[in-house]
Amino acid sequence: MNVKSCALLVSCFLWFAGPLAAAEMPTAKPEEVGLSAAELEKARAAVSQLIKEGKVAGAVVLVARHGKIVLFDAQGVRDVSSGKPMEKDTILRLYSMTKPITTVAAMILFEKGLLHLDDPVSKYLPELKGVKVHAGGAGGELKLVAASRGMSIRDLMRHTSGLTYGSWLEKTPVAELYDKHKIMAPGDTLEKTVAKRGKLPLVQQPGNRFHYGVSTDVLGRVVEVVAKKNLADFVREQIFEPLDMQDTAYYVPEKKQERFGATHGRNPEGKLIVIDSPAKSPYLNKTAPPFGGHGLVSTARDYARFCQMLLNKGQLDGKRILQEKTVALMTTNQLPKEGIPIGVGALRMEGFGFGLGFYVRLAADKKNPGDRVGEYGWGGAASTYLWVSPKDDLFVVAAGIGPELKPLIYAAIEDPKKGH
Repeated sequence: MNVKSCALLVSCFLWFAGPLAAAEMPTAKPEEVGLSAAELEKARAAVSQLIKEGKVAGAVVLVARHGKIVLFDAQGVRDVSSGKPMEKDTILRLYSMTKPITTVAAMILFEKGLLHLDDPVSKYLPELKGVKVHAGGAGGELKLVAASRGMSIRDLMRHTSGLTYGSWLEKTPVAELYDKHKIMAPGDTLEKTVAKRGKLPLVQQPGNRFHYGVSTDVLGRVVEVVAKKNLADFVREQIFEPLDMQDTAYYVPEKKQERFGATHGRNPEGKLIVIDSPAKSPYLNKTAPPFGGHGLVSTARDYARFCQMLLNKGQLDGKRILQEKTVALMTTNQLPKEGIPIGVGALRMEGFGFGLGFYVRLAADKKNPGDRVGEYGWGGAASTYLWVSPKDDLFVVAAGIGPELKPLIYAAIEDPKKGH
């Protein structure tokens, strides 16, 4: 067969087979990348013990170093009512682990020059112009004053906008107003929810102080307005498809529902129960509108590809999502000294600042010796976590368990550069 015939045969194969799939992340033995297999086994055993004690139903843990997966383990069950096992490809609710993805989407537009970090949000969302601020503290009646300045795009990304959540996270007059006006109402589009927020006060002046809330949902609406496209379509085209994140979306299609896990809570006796069944979950609704701060489902495999892109300074498998300097900006603390430490509700996170979409570990904490200075990441309400340590060229994606594993995984590092 001559060269021309071979070329024709290959062309025909590609036409029938479609585009070639992206290569999977390679695997390695822990010792090949400077990690101790024995120490990593302690992390796996710790997960087993928590499941045995009934503290978690199931868990998935993926550890990668120098671009290679060294631990990918699934244990327990994904649904205590059915007993179906947790598997490596179980589809999980990300909740707030949606936020880093939305922030990356906005930074793609930033790189194109279509928005600027210090632009007022009202430039894109006029309904948020002239919003008042509650100046009366946590208790008492509302006391409204004018905002010292409008919230910026940067404020949305670092949670200094003055936006908050409802009373499920904190008890403030503004949070109660959020409840009254059903800010997170199911079925509302981002456009409608932003319009509601424009009629309500901020919990604090926009500026320097971190206050966790719906900022990233508003950022998602900015993405829609600037891109002139639905948020779900934009992140799929700009992030999920280039990174080959095959199971990441705002709903679970019928053909994948068998792999969908449950969300668990506890009954009054403390026993694990299902609170969102895979068979009846709102995540089965294909027409549900996307949100910037929550709403995505994914797998450990998919989110690992997102993390590796970040650790690779913006690219994976030849597909560049962000420029290197943009990733550096996002993973560098953006809060002034008076804005540190950050907190979520009543939880204070000592030693942590915040970049654009991620926490950033700024100083060691004696109470949490496992954390690395320079580490960045975030988590979700369904006990999903990501953390990345550029210093160690390592990242972890976990579901069902998270920060408890940090000391064990970092303790496994024996050779900082081996296998790089």
